[in-house]
Amino acid sequence: MKLSKGSSRLKVNSYSVPLILFLLGTLSFPAPLRANSGDIENPGSMNILIQPAFGDLDAISDRGILRILVTHSQTDFFFDKGQIRGMQVEIVRAFLAQLNAGRTNRFHASEADRIFPQYVPVAFNELIPSLLAGKGDIAAAFLTVTAEREALVDFVSPQGRNITEIVVSHHKAPAINRLADLAGKKVYVLRTSSYVQHLKDLNQQFEITDLPPIEIIEADAQLLTEDILELVNAGIVDYTICDDFKAQLWQKVLPDIRLHLNARVSKNQFSGWAIRPGSPQLMAALNEFSSDVKKGSWMGNILFNKYYSSTQWIDNPLSPADRDKFQQLFHLFLLYGNQYHFDPLALAAQAYQESRFNQELRSHRGAIGVMQLLPTTASDPKVAIPDISSLKNNIHAGTKYLDFLRGRYFSGEGIDPINQRLFA
Repeated sequence: MKLSKGSSRLKVNSYSVPLILFLLGTLSFPAPLRANSGDIENPGSMNILIQPAFGDLDAISDRGILRILVTHSQTDFFFDKGQIRGMQVEIVRAFLAQLNAGRTNRFHASEADRIFPQYVPVAFNELIPSLLAGKGDIAAAFLTVTAEREALVDFVSPQGRNITEIVVSHHKAPAINRLADLAGKKVYVLRTSSYVQHLKDLNQQFEITDLPPIEIIEADAQLLTEDILELVNAGIVDYTICDDFKAQLWQKVLPDIRLHLNARVSKNQFSGWAIRPGSPQLMAALNEFSSDVKKGSWMGNILFNKYYSSTQWIDNPLSPADRDKFQQLFHLFLLYGNQYHFDPLALAAQAYQESRFNQELRSHRGAIGVMQLLPTTASDPKVAIPDISSLKNNIHAGTKYLDFLRGRYFSGEGIDPINQRLFA
């Protein structure tokens, strides 16, 4: 029963989920996602491809579905009021619109013969492995081209972006005026990202000049760079590396991060989508599309302004009030997390989702407090915690109930501890 699909963090009420949710709280494992009925999807057939599939554009045409591997981020791929949105989504739509127009004109195909998108959310470090394993046809992300990646996949750039990677720090961390100032520092970066390799290259230079190496910390695989930026903003992490355009966007909503534009780990690097080697037809179609959209710079200007200049899709989830509540309650999440073997950050994440740490909250169904538990559930012999109007009892009862659900329904040998908690 263990799920093996890629994970996705859902956006809540059109704003970003908070830092603690990024840490450990809201991972799920969805099946591949169809575009909604307002896009160019096939509204009739909803069959989901769950088996690996390979082949070039002719094979994609035969099955009528282009599988797009994406990471669930607040700029590239996310949900807003039930709609799939994001920069990568809009590029895919434009590509398929052009591709399908060419197919129908050339072959006099009917509407039913079009190719439709199917989105497969995965963690960032799963993009290329999933592509090579046949779980998708395109890895749609701003993937910086590196020698290591080029040995595995082919690249194409419909976005037409060159990327510079810069140092970002918490505003109270010692300033980084030049790369040598990173010597001996601890830097948290996206797992399996180009940042890791570029920092390793920098460490080789430090060794030659007798500077202490950077301590490179690859963050949890479920986190994205934007999540690490929130850790930096909260002061939990001092330093990270980020693409310049992404850092400039998030600086607008994360007031406690500082961008060090002169400390460039790499500069003017090519980035793009990845496809499996040996796909000349798909590569040719993507190159034709890229050439067309770049002529008028539509993709570069309109979409980047929409998703990377405007903050309409993102927000700073950690107000000082929420942060203060978290700090005041954390000792209780730690207490009962240890007692019932739950990560305290996961409990805090659950509580924030339920109530934003508001013990006075009452739902229309009668759920009470921080954990939004029904009194009848708390009084059940399986929980048996009285008076959940008390903050301490409320968190205790909610944690004990989660422990009951995990043990009763999700304790099979085929479910690992992470998935046991997620299901509970």
